[in-house]
Amino acid sequence: MSERFDFTGDELAPAYRAAVDAIEAGDLVVLPTDTVYGLAADAFKADAVQRLLDAKGRGRDMPPPVLISVVESLDALATDVPDSGRKLAQEFWPGPLTLICHAQGSLLWDLGETQGTVALRVPDHENTRELLSRTGPLAVSSANKSGQPAAMDVYDAEEQLSESVAVYLDGGEVNGGRPSTIVDITGDTPRVVRLGALTLEQLRAVVPEVTTDDEPTPEEKPAVVEEPPAAASPEPAPDAPTEAAPAAEKDAGAAEPGEKSAGKPTDQGGSASNGEKTDSDVRPAD
Repeated sequence: MSERFDFTGDELAPAYRAAVDAIEAGDLVVLPTDTVYGLAADAFKADAVQRLLDAKGRGRDMPPPVLISVVESLDALATDVPDSGRKLAQEFWPGPLTLICHAQGSLLWDLGETQGTVALRVPDHENTRELLSRTGPLAVSSANKSGQPAAMDVYDAEEQLSESVAVYLDGGEVNGGRPSTIVDITGDTPRVVRLGALTLEQLRAVVPEVTTDDEPTPEEKPAVVEEPPAAASPEPAPDAPTEAAPAAEKDAGAAEPGEKSAGKPTDQGGSASNGEKTDSDVRPAD
C-alpha cells in the first residue's frame, strides 16, 4: 500500500526514512523538483528502473534521466565532459538544465537503450537534493502516465500512478511547470535537444556556440525571395514533446541508497562505492 508524507517544513525525518527505505527495496518514490513532480527509482537497480518504465507505460527506448545532488558528481557518472558542458553545469546547476553526456563505462546500471549516454541534472529543490545525498543517483522521469500532463502536485501524481508507487512525498504545488531544457554535450558542439525552462539566449550567454536543430546554419538558410509562395500548405499540428537523444526524456526534469553493487559511485564526490547505485517528460527531470 502506498504512503504519503509531508515534504515541507522542518519535520522531514519520517519522509526521508520512508523514501530511502523504498528506494533501497527497489520500489518507486514520487518527489517534487523545481520543474514538475518526478517518479524516482534506484538508478543502479535494473528491476527498479523497469518498474518505473512500466508505471509510466514506456519502453526501454525511452530511458529516464538521472538526478544527482551536487555538481561534483558529474564526473562520477559521465566521461569526456567538454569545457562547454562544465560551464553550463556550473552556471545552471542546481536548476532546470539536463545535460546528455557520455556515461562512465564502468558503471553497473541499466537505464534502457541509452547508446552509451546518460542525461544528468541537479534539481533546484533543497529537500530533494538532501534526499539524493542519502540515496545516491536516482533515475527520475515526470510523475505521470506517458502522454498525460506532468503532475504539478502530489495528488495529481497519485491519481495517475496509484499503487505502483510506494512513497509519495508531498512538497506542495511546484512553481516551475516547464520541463528542463536538454542540451546534448556528446558532440563537437553543445546542441539543444529540447527548449524548456531555460531559453537559448540564456544558454548562449554562457556558451555562445550552443546550437539547436530548429535553427538552420548559414549554409542551410533559405535564399530571400521577393514574393511569398502563391499557395502555402497548412501548417502541421505541433508534435508531442520531442524525445531527447539517447539519454533524456520528456519529463522531470536531472543516488545511492544503502547497499550498492560494485562500480556504483557515491553522490558526493565522484568516488565509486561497493554496492549499487545521479527531472515535462524527457529521458534526461525534468
